[in-house]
Amino acid sequence: MPVSVVVLAAGQGKRMHSDLPKVLQPLGGKPLLAHVLDTARALSPDSIHVVYGHRADRVREAFQDSDLDWCLQAEQLGTGHAVAQALPKVPDGHTVLILCGDVPLVRAETLRSVVDGADGNAVSLLTAELADSTGYGRIVRDEQGRVRRIVEEQDATDEEKRIREINTGLMAMLAADLRRWVGRLSNDNAQREYYLTDVIPMAVDEGRPIVGVRSSDAIEATGINDKAQLAAAERAYQRRIAAELMARGATLADPDRLDVRGTVEIGRDVFIDVGVVLEGHVVLGDRVRIGAYSVLTDATLGADTLVHPHTVVTGLVTGEACELGPFARIRPGTRLARRVKVGNFVEIKNSEANEGTKINHLTYVGDATIGSAVNVGAGTITCNYDGAAKHRTVIGDRAFIGSGVMLVAPVEVGADATIGAGSTITKDAPPGELTLARTRQTSVPGWRRPQKKK
Repeated sequence: MPVSVVVLAAGQGKRMHSDLPKVLQPLGGKPLLAHVLDTARALSPDSIHVVYGHRADRVREAFQDSDLDWCLQAEQLGTGHAVAQALPKVPDGHTVLILCGDVPLVRAETLRSVVDGADGNAVSLLTAELADSTGYGRIVRDEQGRVRRIVEEQDATDEEKRIREINTGLMAMLAADLRRWVGRLSNDNAQREYYLTDVIPMAVDEGRPIVGVRSSDAIEATGINDKAQLAAAERAYQRRIAAELMARGATLADPDRLDVRGTVEIGRDVFIDVGVVLEGHVVLGDRVRIGAYSVLTDATLGADTLVHPHTVVTGLVTGEACELGPFARIRPGTRLARRVKVGNFVEIKNSEANEGTKINHLTYVGDATIGSAVNVGAGTITCNYDGAAKHRTVIGDRAFIGSGVMLVAPVEVGADATIGAGSTITKDAPPGELTLARTRQTSVPGWRRPQKKK
């Protein structure tokens, strides 16, 4: 049967105390709603309808996906009213799967079970049993264990509040039935809202089977309403990612101290120390080791590369057996060939370094092309910016750059050239020669340093 997904994403999220709409709050480096949409797409539905409302323009701007149909809920009058905004675009013969934009951790295989449960004329619900069910609608069953209704906490009796099985808000049913039942909803309740859950007793009255699909992992049912719940969901999401990485062979020094905010590809025998953050798309080759508290964003590291602690990398591609850090910063547009070493307190941007080059200490390299087997001494700076434009520095193979050298771009240092320490190079240095650019050292006899008046 064809499936249409309706995602409820119109809520304000007052308890977030944030100018950012609730469904745009970040989890694992992307908005809550993005997680829900990615999972929905994994089901290959015929259509996805997003009901949005609070800060509507901002929510739509965050998602430019052409496969989404946006349905504005101008007034937030409850979940039943929200679903009604999307139903005109859903054919009667479709199964409607209703998802919530603030329930981001449900798995695709769980949703398939919910859709399968709605086969025929049944209504399918995803439920979960929580140790603390405060804040959730409770699943009320009869003596035979059949689902009879869902009661919201504000309307629940004391006995009903003790029920631990909760409604996740995720359900599936035939569109024609849902359309009929939503049209009969009333707002005669404590919140004066049209509850979608009130369709359940209507279905029961018509003799429809109510299938309760109970999640095996309570975290899937977690709705996020405040920053404490957001933080708890973040850790749950990170534990899930850590478990996946370990299942693929990664060694994690502490699975609870890894943050992944994107996607990670790993080779064999990868080691990741504590406090590491991986953002964007990160590729770690065989035997790569990432030191503690390093941050890698959109990076591809070749096999046997070693990243020392506290190294920050963005947009880097390396060959095999490179060594980075500690306390190095590598910025976008940098490519390092095999066995390049970038040492402590070195910054590199938009540059290339070829095989065997060493840039070990306290150095800035920007907009440079460096040959193979080059030694760049401590305190070297490529002066690439003249205040209006960037200029390139080219250093040939096997050149030796002494400590404290200023290379004022555009400038070229020839192969096998040596630049004396403390030089400021403003003209091309010939290959194979020693080039010096120092002022004459002078001492002033009898000079006294100025003193403060007592």
